[in-house]
Amino acid sequence: MGVEMRGQVCARVLRRGVRAVRGDSGMVTSEYAMGLIAAVGFAGLLYKVVTSGQVRAALQAVVEKALDVQF
Repeated sequence: MGVEMRGQVCARVLRRGVRAVRGDSGMVTSEYAMGLIAAVGFAGLLYKVVTSGQVRAALQAVVEKALDVQF
């Protein structure tokens, strides 16, 4: 197979790949909505965990320990 023929075959394969990718160009609105709902739910759960008494006390202890370091 000559160099020119290989180039044509490669170009044909690339065109097919581009067409296949173009067919699925991204998420639809419903997928964005479900992703947003999941992200908001996760953020709410994370906020509840971080603002709980035990986690707040642990974070405060870490900050106080870091501020008490002698230089």
